[in-house]
Amino acid sequence: MTATVDAAAPGYRPRRALPLRVEARRQLRRRRTLVVGAMLTLLPFVLVVAFAIGGDPDSRGNGRISLMDSATASGGNFAATALFVSAGFLLVIPVALFCGDTVAAEASWSSLRYLLAAPVPRSRLLLSKLTVALLFSAAAMLLLPLVALAVGTAAYGWGPLQLPTGGALPAGEAVVRLAVVAGYVFVSQLVTAALAFWLSTVTDAPLGAVGGAVGLTIVGNVLDQVTALGDWRDVLPAHWQYAWVDALQPRMEWSGMIQGASVSVAYALVLGALAFRGFARKDVVS
Repeated sequence: MTATVDAAAPGYRPRRALPLRVEARRQLRRRRTLVVGAMLTLLPFVLVVAFAIGGDPDSRGNGRISLMDSATASGGNFAATALFVSAGFLLVIPVALFCGDTVAAEASWSSLRYLLAAPVPRSRLLLSKLTVALLFSAAAMLLLPLVALAVGTAAYGWGPLQLPTGGALPAGEAVVRLAVVAGYVFVSQLVTAALAFWLSTVTDAPLGAVGGAVGLTIVGNVLDQVTALGDWRDVLPAHWQYAWVDALQPRMEWSGMIQGASVSVAYALVLGALAFRGFARKDVVS
């Protein structure tokens, strides 16, 4: 199939094809969505058990508090620690899964051409699937800190957030800072989302799209450790993935997060444009 039927029976409206609620309901019922939700929900409980078995962390006498050292100080500290240990890799997986398993999954089920023959315009199909995938990814970014905050508060109490640089934030302000952190983590993952989505439009193998996005994200993390690259690392999204630590300062710093968000959004826009442009010309036979 080389083209999508844009004109059909009287009353047909392309913009009403494949409503978001329909696509969201389909994705919500999928087993992988339930598995991701269960994994992110269980992680805080695993961390609580780990701290219970290993004992409370300490600063090892260096006089400086780190996120891990103060993980059991309060529910807010526990939530920040959960984000710290998962942002580099664990949260990449649901984003890559939700965005990389969109179009490629339909192709692997041999249902993609039937969707386009419904007719669902190609741009509408991609927009619906990408929107739902990003919504599910955002939900994953929120689920982990929310569960961690609740579990941490139950285990360690509700109190001020101990800052890595010293000092503390009142519990109410700490919640606002954690919301900023979660928002930045989501924005920083837009590169992985767009990469997975683009790969999903060029392959009929969902695992290929998901694995390719995760693999290239890991490569970016490795390259960021190569100090010989110097200032070239500034154009790597991985270089800014922990810029959200600036939100956990007595006075929040925005410069690093703004630079990181700019790099991430720029890559995402380019990759998204490639996905839409390539799929518009693709000969869909699956």
